[in-house]
Amino acid sequence: MTYSSSLAMRRNQSFGRNQNTARFKANERTLGPISNTIMLVILACLLGLLYLTQVTKTNSYGYKINDLQQQQTQLKDQNAELQVSAARLQALDRVKNSDVAKNMVSVAPSATVQN
Repeated sequence: MTYSSSLAMRRNQSFGRNQNTARFKANERTLGPISNTIMLVILACLLGLLYLTQVTKTNSYGYKINDLQQQQTQLKDQNAELQVSAARLQALDRVKNSDVAKNMVSVAPSATVQN
């Protein structure tokens, strides 16, 4: 094909009104396989860091909960001991002021036993 015939072929193309006669091909930029791999590795690292921060927070809350449960157990034991000692101290007053104790007669020793 000669130069003049290629120009003639180009002139035969019909261009409409208000259209440019020059055509430009848009260059599309794409990421290569190495760039995609690097991006995936970075994304995986970020997800790993996010997971580790969440696990660390959960563990720290677990320690706090464990401490509070131990404190609760100690307080329950202390409460039980205090209830027992309160009942023991109140028992003497209850026995002294009971109807049975009031109806008792004091006995004086009448004689001694000899062998």
